[in-house]
Amino acid sequence: MQSFTDPTGLTGPSGTPGSSVPSSPSGTSGPPVSTGASGPAAAVVVVEHTEARAAPDRPGAAGGAPAADSLPVVAGAATAIAGVGAVLALADIGSPLRAPFTLFFLLVAPACAVGAALRGLDPLSRSVVAAGGAVAVDMLVAQAMLALHTWTVRGGVAAVAAVSLLLFLLAHVRRHRCRTAKNRAS
Repeated sequence: MQSFTDPTGLTGPSGTPGSSVPSSPSGTSGPPVSTGASGPAAAVVVVEHTEARAAPDRPGAAGGAPAADSLPVVAGAATAIAGVGAVLALADIGSPLRAPFTLFFLLVAPACAVGAALRGLDPLSRSVVAAGGAVAVDMLVAQAMLALHTWTVRGGVAAVAAVSLLLFLLAHVRRHRCRTAKNRAS
């Protein structure tokens, strides 16, 4: 069997890249170390041996959850965008933001309502079912309004808002009843 070696010297004795580059005694890397031959085939390898330590005053720096800290901000922004979309559609204001913000409202409002009713599912399943439920609510509202010959954009947005609010209220009442039943049992 033929043995292949690294002609540039970039691999160490264990075969891992950069393991043959020596470091300074203090544990930090020194200047770039050139290994191998000079000329067009020369390579410069810089290996840093610093440890990433998180400062106690920097939350999220050491594997914390910076995404969890920004979740209320994202939820507030989504609520504001959806609210602006509903207002633009209901007030019949001509704006370039009307169509995308109204579409956002038509997808997010029923999705949040369906997601609120599905507290028992894991987050991924809940989001998939909520997205499908939002599309189903939108389609059922549109189909009912078309069948009754009452279709308008303002009416559709108002109907989706009403159905979403109803789903939110039903989920809240159900959760409140479950909590009350558990408190009575204990």
